[in-house]
Amino acid sequence: MPVTGGEYSIGMKCLQNPPEAEQRLIRAVQRGDLDAFNLLILRYQNLLFGIAFRILRDEDAAEDAVQEALISAFRKFNTFRGGSLRSWLARVVVNACYDEMRYKRRQRSVPFEYFNSAGEEIETSYWLVDPEVGPEEHFEAHELDRAVRDSLHTLPPMYRTVLVLVDVEGLSYEEAAAAAGVPVGTVKSRLARARLQMQNSLQALGELLPSPYRIEMSVSVGI
Repeated sequence: MPVTGGEYSIGMKCLQNPPEAEQRLIRAVQRGDLDAFNLLILRYQNLLFGIAFRILRDEDAAEDAVQEALISAFRKFNTFRGGSLRSWLARVVVNACYDEMRYKRRQRSVPFEYFNSAGEEIETSYWLVDPEVGPEEHFEAHELDRAVRDSLHTLPPMYRTVLVLVDVEGLSYEEAAAAAGVPVGTVKSRLARARLQMQNSLQALGELLPSPYRIEMSVSVGI
């Protein structure tokens, strides 16, 4: 049964966060309603693309991964058993990103820099942009951005994923664990290792660093 005018209105309200509105859309999607699914995804599309973009480091690849993930998510939506929809969708996107990375490795064409759809290198990561800063601050932010991107590229995918989920996208440990398909303890240990590697790589930047990477950490937990 297609989404009704009333459900469309509920879907738009869902973007402002009422949980009961989201639950009604979820029930509609579980009945196979594609329109309801599209409304539901409006709330999460920026998050999902952000995760894919920062893991894959390529705009086109991220768009492909998200598209494949959403197709997969709709087809198997009846396997969603409640809880955090955000972390469930993130999990599907993370899996799609890993599939894309395996494909790229086979093709030997994994890019080192961030690119846009025109094939041009993206000079500034949009999550660090502050339109109010002056020229000096803008230069410092640009240098920090490039250093962070270069350091992020050197992280193993499993570390990069949890750092993106928690430090960049703001997921809780529990949500990140569900998205990555690992226990919460593993998320914490991988995040600590990722932050430590980033800290060691970026220590020359001193006070320019975001606070999580200026904290002295001792990591003794295994994965």
